Amino acid sequence: MACRDALAAGRAQALDDVPLTRDDLAFLQYTGGTTGVAKGAMLTHGNLVANLQQTAAWIARDLQDGKEIGVIPLPLYHILALTVTLVLMKIGAHVVLITNPRDIPAFIKTLKHTPFTVLLGVNTLYAALLNAPGFSEVPLRQAKVCAAGGMAVQRAVAERWKAATGVPIVEGYGLTETSPIATCNPLNIKDWTGNIGVPIPSTEVAILDDAGKPLPLGEVGEICIRGPQVMKGYWNRPDETAKVFTADGWFRSGDMGYMDEKGCIKITDRKKDMIIVSGFNVYPNEVEDVVMLHPGVLEAAAIGAPDEKSGEVVKIVVVRKDPALTEEELLAHCRKHLTGYKVPKLVEFRTEPLPKTNIGKILRRELRTPAKA
Repeated sequence: MACRDALAAGRAQALDDVPLTRDDLAFLQYTGGTTGVAKGAMLTHGNLVANLQQTAAWIARDLQDGKEIGVIPLPLYHILALTVTLVLMKIGAHVVLITNPRDIPAFIKTLKHTPFTVLLGVNTLYAALLNAPGFSEVPLRQAKVCAAGGMAVQRAVAERWKAATGVPIVEGYGLTETSPIATCNPLNIKDWTGNIGVPIPSTEVAILDDAGKPLPLGEVGEICIRGPQVMKGYWNRPDETAKVFTADGWFRSGDMGYMDEKGCIKITDRKKDMIIVSGFNVYPNEVEDVVMLHPGVLEAAAIGAPDEKSGEVVKIVVVRKDPALTEEELLAHCRKHLTGYKVPKLVEFRTEPLPKTNIGKILRRELRTPAKA
């Protein structure tokens, strides 16, 4: 049946008014699957409406109804882009969708002609813009907020962005399973904070150990979340649903982190990506932050590699900005900034960009297999 025939047939049908409650499913939102198989998070109408209201309340002081222009360079099938777009629409903002942010020259051309006040991105996208010819010509006078989520923002990228634009990156945090926003920094910060902020309204965050017990301030454990934006469960996966909820309703994020005395939360890394060297925990994000501070590095990722003596050692996979950068020079740089057991023992240089998801999150699990010749 042709599309026009289907539309004509539909016009002849009566529309049934289906009553909805907050517990009814709005849609199945699939997880990124960066550390395993993607699962369908059951997000209800109540989850989505709650997160829109929570986020709108968070930004109300800094963004004005009907006067903002937001640029969304992430696909709408990613929950962060979808929710932020809906929030901007809720406040009457003009929203510009970038259909192919990997085409950096076209993206920059759009930015040059769009007096945006809000820009959403991920760490790798901000890095790509900074490294692209022509970015210095993008007018940023009107920019109020440059927000980031989806993956950890690296210090080197955040500092370069602030130096180049005068606008700090405001980092938030959430997951597909939390619709997604759970924590955020205030929009009016002067500099990147290095943490993911504090819980947004009506949201609880706790740092729990493997037994589900709260940990003291400053101690690393699993970031757990309760709130009206937390999903109903995984579609047709009761076993997986049971794994991520505690008996008292905390959602286990799979991310490791700690809370400081001000209530701000710092992510250390994904639980599944943690490297264990002779019984000591090494968080890839920390290693990657240090490696990225070297001016000769374009991209980097840290993974664990098997070792007979220590169980695992740290391996880094690097794409060079400076073709003359050597393994010895890079390791000497790491030794200046990292404790001994965190210093990489293996270095692999690649010429191709590191494998990423469609929103730019590096796929560490793919890096655990050797690069193709």
